[in-house]
Amino acid sequence: MKISECPVNKLGVSAAQKLIDRVVAEARKGRLKKRNLVWLEATGCSGNIISLLNGSNPDFRYFIRDMVNLVYNNSLMASEGEAAFEHLVRVSTADFILAVEGAVATKDKGLYNVIGNWKGKPVTAIDAVRWLGERAAHVIAVGACATHGGPSAAKPNPSQSVSVQSVLKRKVIKLPGCPCHPDWFLGTLAHLLLYGQPLLDEFDRPLMFYGTLIHDLCPRRSFFEKGIFAEKLGEKTCMFKLGCRGPVTRVDCPVRQWNDYVNWPIGDDTPCIGCAQFGFPDAMEPFISYDIT
Repeated sequence: MKISECPVNKLGVSAAQKLIDRVVAEARKGRLKKRNLVWLEATGCSGNIISLLNGSNPDFRYFIRDMVNLVYNNSLMASEGEAAFEHLVRVSTADFILAVEGAVATKDKGLYNVIGNWKGKPVTAIDAVRWLGERAAHVIAVGACATHGGPSAAKPNPSQSVSVQSVLKRKVIKLPGCPCHPDWFLGTLAHLLLYGQPLLDEFDRPLMFYGTLIHDLCPRRSFFEKGIFAEKLGEKTCMFKLGCRGPVTRVDCPVRQWNDYVNWPIGDDTPCIGCAQFGFPDAMEPFISYDIT
C-alpha cells in the first residue's frame, strides 16, 4: 500500500474538502451566513494569494462566491487609492475575519511598506495590521513571512520585518509555508466558519494540517531506516544527507501534494527545504549539501 492510500492519510487529505463542502451546503440552506474576509498583503511577494488563485478543489471563484465575501485584497480589488481603503474603513465596524500574508516591516515606523492612503496620509502595513487585528473576529497569518518573518525577515533584514503575532496581543492562527497550500487556508477558514477555531498545536498551527512530520509520511522513509542515502540529485533514495529538512518539518505535503495534487518536491527528486517550518529560511540553510561524510 502506498502512503497516500493509507486510510488515516486519506482522511487527513479529505478533511479540508469536507469542511468546505459543509460550509457551502449550510450557506445554501440559509443556516450559515457568509462572513466578510479581509486579505491584507504586507511585506512579501504576494505568493500566498497567487497560491490561492491556483487552487483547484475548490477554485478561487467557488471561494469568493460560496464561502465568504472577500471585501479587500491589495492585488485583486478593482478600486485603488482612497476608494480602495474605504472598504477597510467600512468593514472595520462589522464582523470580519482577517487574513494577513507577508511580514510586518517595523523600521522607521513601518514606512518600508505603505499599503495605501487615507485622507491624504500614507497607511503602513503595521498600522493596518494593528488596527484591523484588534477588531477582527479571527486573525490568520498566511505563509512563512506572516507566521514568523520568513524570507522578508531573513538576514540582514533591512526593513526590520517581524511576524504578525509580534505586533498583536491576541491569538493568531498560523499557517506557515512558502507559499501556503490553498487547502491549508481554505480548510482552516471553513472550520472557523462552521465551528470556530480549529485544534491548534503549541505554535498555533492547525493540527489537521501540521500534526505530522514530513519524514514520517515520506515514501522514501524506508531508505532512511536502512541507511541508503542519495549522493546526488536524481537518485531515488533518501535525500537526508543532501540536506532534506523533512525530519524537522511538520506539514502534510507528502500526501496532499501540490499543483492539482500531482507532485511535491521529493517526488520531483528535490530535497524538502523546510519552508513550512518556523525559522525558514535562515534556520533551514543550506538547502542542499553534497557533504555526505
